[in-house]
Amino acid sequence: MSTKGGVTALPRRNYRLASDMDKPRSTGIVNEKLLSDYLHHVFPSTKPGPTVASLRKPLGFQDLSSHLEKLLSEGETPEELRDPSAEGRLGPQPVVLDHTSGFEGLLFVDDDLLGVIGHSNFSSIRATTCVFKGKWAYEVLISSQGLMQIGWCTLSCRFNQEEGVGDTPDSYAYDGNRVRKWNVTTTNYGKSWAAGDIVSCLIDLDEGTITFCLNGQSLGTAFSSIKTGPGVAYFPAISLSFKESVAFNFGSRPLRYPAEGYLPLQDPPTADLLKAHRLLGYIKNVLSTSIDTQEEKLLEKDSAVWRLQGEPTVLITLAHIFNLFAPLMCKVYLVEDVLMNFLLGILEGGGSVDEHPLIQQLLDLFWLLMEDHEVNECLKQLMMSLLRAYRFSPIIPDLGFQIHYLRLTTAILRHEKSRKYLLNNVLFDVLRSVVFFYIKTPLRVKEAGLEELIPTTWWPTHFDKEGKDEREPKDESSDERLRRRAYERGCQRLKKRIEVVEDLQVQILRLLLNNKDKNTGEASRYIFLNKFRKFLQENASNRGHPTALCPPEYMVCFLHRLITAVRSSWDEGSRKSPSSLSSEDAYVPPQLFYNGKVDYFDLQRLGGLLSHLKKTLKDDLATKANIVIDPAEIQAASMDDLDEDEESGAAQRPFGAAAMGGALARPSWLSSPTLGRANRFLSTAAVSLMTPRRPLSQPEKVKVRTLAVEQRTEEDIEGSHGNDGLLLGRPQEEPDQPITDKSLLEIIDGIVMMYNLSVHQQLGKMVVVADEVHEYAVALKDTEEKIARCPTRRADILDELQKSQKVFSEKLNHLSRRLAWINATIYSKEKMLDVYWLLCVCIQTIEHADNTASLFAFTPEFYLNVAMNAYSALKNYFSPANSMDELPGYEETLTQLAAILAKHFADPRIVGTDIKDSLMQALASYVCYPQSLRAVERIPEEQRVAMMRNLLAPYEQRPWAQTNWILVRLWRGCGFGYRYTRLPHLLKTKPEDANLPSLQRDLSIASFQKPCPSLLLQRHMAELLSTDKDMAASFLNSVLNQLNWAFSEFIGMIQEIQQAAERPERNFVDTRQLKVCATCFDLSVSLLRVLEMTVTLVPEIFLDWTRPSAELLLRRLAQLLNQVLNRVTAEKNLFDRVVNLRLPGLESVDHYPILVAVTGILVRILVDGDKQGTSRAASVLLSDPCFQLHSIQHLLGEPAESAGPTAAGRPAAGPPGPSAAPPAPLAAGSASERKHFSLHAYTDYISLEEKQKVEEMLEFLTEESKQAAASTAPTSEEDLCPICYAHSISAVFRPCTHKSCKACINQHLMNNKDCFFCKATITGVEDYSKPS
Repeated sequence: MSTKGGVTALPRRNYRLASDMDKPRSTGIVNEKLLSDYLHHVFPSTKPGPTVASLRKPLGFQDLSSHLEKLLSEGETPEELRDPSAEGRLGPQPVVLDHTSGFEGLLFVDDDLLGVIGHSNFSSIRATTCVFKGKWAYEVLISSQGLMQIGWCTLSCRFNQEEGVGDTPDSYAYDGNRVRKWNVTTTNYGKSWAAGDIVSCLIDLDEGTITFCLNGQSLGTAFSSIKTGPGVAYFPAISLSFKESVAFNFGSRPLRYPAEGYLPLQDPPTADLLKAHRLLGYIKNVLSTSIDTQEEKLLEKDSAVWRLQGEPTVLITLAHIFNLFAPLMCKVYLVEDVLMNFLLGILEGGGSVDEHPLIQQLLDLFWLLMEDHEVNECLKQLMMSLLRAYRFSPIIPDLGFQIHYLRLTTAILRHEKSRKYLLNNVLFDVLRSVVFFYIKTPLRVKEAGLEELIPTTWWPTHFDKEGKDEREPKDESSDERLRRRAYERGCQRLKKRIEVVEDLQVQILRLLLNNKDKNTGEASRYIFLNKFRKFLQENASNRGHPTALCPPEYMVCFLHRLITAVRSSWDEGSRKSPSSLSSEDAYVPPQLFYNGKVDYFDLQRLGGLLSHLKKTLKDDLATKANIVIDPAEIQAASMDDLDEDEESGAAQRPFGAAAMGGALARPSWLSSPTLGRANRFLSTAAVSLMTPRRPLSQPEKVKVRTLAVEQRTEEDIEGSHGNDGLLLGRPQEEPDQPITDKSLLEIIDGIVMMYNLSVHQQLGKMVVVADEVHEYAVALKDTEEKIARCPTRRADILDELQKSQKVFSEKLNHLSRRLAWINATIYSKEKMLDVYWLLCVCIQTIEHADNTASLFAFTPEFYLNVAMNAYSALKNYFSPANSMDELPGYEETLTQLAAILAKHFADPRIVGTDIKDSLMQALASYVCYPQSLRAVERIPEEQRVAMMRNLLAPYEQRPWAQTNWILVRLWRGCGFGYRYTRLPHLLKTKPEDANLPSLQRDLSIASFQKPCPSLLLQRHMAELLSTDKDMAASFLNSVLNQLNWAFSEFIGMIQEIQQAAERPERNFVDTRQLKVCATCFDLSVSLLRVLEMTVTLVPEIFLDWTRPSAELLLRRLAQLLNQVLNRVTAEKNLFDRVVNLRLPGLESVDHYPILVAVTGILVRILVDGDKQGTSRAASVLLSDPCFQLHSIQHLLGEPAESAGPTAAGRPAAGPPGPSAAPPAPLAAGSASERKHFSLHAYTDYISLEEKQKVEEMLEFLTEESKQAAASTAPTSEEDLCPICYAHSISAVFRPCTHKSCKACINQHLMNNKDCFFCKATITGVEDYSKPS
């Protein structure tokens, strides 16, 4: 006897019942007659014979083995009489992909040589077996729906990186991505395929035809009269582009959709199949038969209630059966066809999985009577078959297939010993187990039965003037209301079906998170945690290798199920321990980030590299967290960083350039649909094994008190007496109270990381369906309006419009049903609450980490990223289907996030430029919306003032464009003509055209929000600039510098664009150049608006000349305003010509935005100020050599009276370049004048009061310029400033006594202390007046 896992097992081959002749004629178990009847009942003969028990030959355990072998041989076909079904086929068995010579390009091939992933532009591979006559079939499981050509080819076909299967004369292919068939030429054929579909490839060499089927439905004959005859044989083959993946089934498993009359390329194991079915029948007989020893008779019973109770007769009988049955259950075909179908049949009666304990009893039996290696292999193949069946089952209205397979998976995982084996060895190491938590989205609505589930479709039909959906249209008709409500009921029906599947998936995770099952070793949760961490490591460390990553659509579903399961486990624990936190208040304690108990791989920390933080903050770790770092470890960490740099340099070399030795680590996503690893990297240059940059199985060389993931135990995670486990090193600022099980904290940390890796990106991708519904709805409404306006005499136009209407309606019917599915699986209210909970976790975690002062630098960057992205997802992806206002505690959460953004966008503890830019962009988006802006205003005043001080810091050496954008949004709605949502000239275009310049959805949406200025933050800004004179001067000096740069760059670019547009080809304008040009223009406008805000809030910065630099700032401002006005307002100038081109990408470039911004500044300093201030401003403006009065007249559409004297009697001095020539006077009523820009044309945007102020300003400047021209005496050239030749000499330098005007020397001294002329250091500047 042998003992396995504490259970007595019978030896496999040597089992015999003791049968000494001295013993009485009784087995010691039951009497001989009853035993014989029992064995004859369990093992009935298929041949005719005596049925009366008295006439049958007695049967005992001594004769059972030979009797069983005799029964199993009954009905077997002798070898010499078997039908040679292989006739018409050449090649080895089993059939696999030819990884030695039958491929082209770069490919990853799975261990079983049946799964393949493309790793180059267009790779091809064929099978090892060909066919030349007969009817044959094989199946391809589609894992990704991209560009692939699947079919048949002959040995003579030669493929390359551009031509694959179907592109040569003797190859034939079906392409479901483009819905075409290929044989040198191409035509439309079939349906579009999606990930999770199965393509059947059928070839009839007797009739010369090739047919393809999709999920068992024939797509029709694709090719007929194909080449046949001597020397012609066809191989299964595929060509696939980069990252596309499939798995082949040539017959190693039962075909999912066998076609009548067609044979699989690989012979099924017929003899073993017959034997396995018979043995299973014997097992069923045992389960349904009981022995009544009292009455000495056999009883029939329900097998569902059978229990493994240790009855010797039953156990010995089963041992004989399993002696033959166990080896068969190691073969994949038999497991799928026999065992899986048997277990599924047990659950067919319905009810919960708990109501079917037979599966648990059978698994106990497997572990008792099968060798370890046999039960291990059987369970592995069973789970592989279940996962494959789940993933590649078609979607039907009640999701019956998916529910069926998930129920069996749940039943198997309820068995403790099986669960732990699968967790340790299969679920993450061999399988894509995350597939079990994925619900695929049907591409073909009709086949998925959504037309039955949602018979009535609906889409928005009411749009505001900007093209946005109205949430609650007031003029909705009764028919529309009925349709909408019917559609919503259908969506609810669908959601309930999907929730059944989701509940089963959560049950599976709850089983994996069980931390009480310690009877057979380590609890499941700790095995799962270590595997989950390694899964995250693979996905975080392979960002440069997309084929090694878990598909993001799987990650989204896995994340939601895991959140539900973790919160359930958390709350279950908190109910037992009232002092611990509830999951609503969950956060990750900061000590996880620096105590080394959790490995964050190479992910960036807020303070930089971990090795750098260990060196610079080792004293803080010792004093605040009682963590001491060995100096030798710091040195080792530094050396490790150097090694990593060298390795990363080597990693830049071509991936398959040379043969690489060594074994492949097991990234669980580098695979076909089910297998979790691919150890063959095929290349036409070299066939070799692939070695990753750093083997994942090896732990990092240096981590503070870190164990490798695989080595951690429950005690390392949860801790014990005197050991805090994961929470080692609690800082003083962190409260000493129980939170929850420490293992759950690490899982939550992993969930946050998972969201950052790919979930947020996938959430953004799926929004495209809702966008398509909106676009088609707008197009349909536009078409219906055209039909209503179409004259009856134009029947031809009406016919075309009605055809378009039909196309749009059909597309909307399809998309609205697909959108219902996506809303139920991805954007439902429950999923929104999950993302919101994740946002709250990140906020709480960041706040706790922030309290640790310098140790905050250890926090991983992804926590801040997830906080910002989760808020963005809630606002942009889940709305308007679900209202954010309904989220619990939403106002408080908004305020907490506002405080984080306000504090950390300029936090010196954060060093990464990417995360700093992200924080700045998030804050810029935050202040665009009234609700979130109010949240910023609710944070403590000290934090608000600190935020504004950081925003007003000089723009040099930091991302000034985002900072300026934030300030502009605080002002938008208060400036001159600055109350628009969209620019006036863009209202005539479609909304989607207006969105073209914006690439990021969040910023794009924010750009079209109604203005919501913040008077509170404006007041803080005014107080800071008013009281801190040095900061005000440096801030405005940097704004003026950036404006000078941005506008100069803009002018230079439009010159290049104009030159390119005038070429005969007219196609040399680079789209990137257009984008940069538009960006420079937008920056110029926003900088002008910030200047307008500053002049309005704190005019004394420019007009109070007792302040240092006030006069200089005013002169620089005047100079820039004149430059902008002259460039934009000159007649038929460069700006006009480029605007009139209306190039895609330059939609935002127009007269209105920039001219009203300049006008706002001029009105404020020339009209709204006190008399002394306006006088100084006018004097400075008029004294600038670039000033031209006609530029001001241009604003109101008035023609210039003359091109003669302008400022102070000097001739007009236009800016350099094409627009330097002064414009000719316009004749009244001319065509040019009618097209002239005028503020009078924008009555919806410019108020009457604003227009009056512009007229007043023009009148004032006209009068001032006349007085200046009359009073200014001619100035000799010797008295002009030798630097600018525009102003008189007014300053003398000490000690060198060189001279210039005050404007030139003051501007120079801001950046340099050396004299212009002699380079001596200037110690002082004194006023200079020419001696009389």
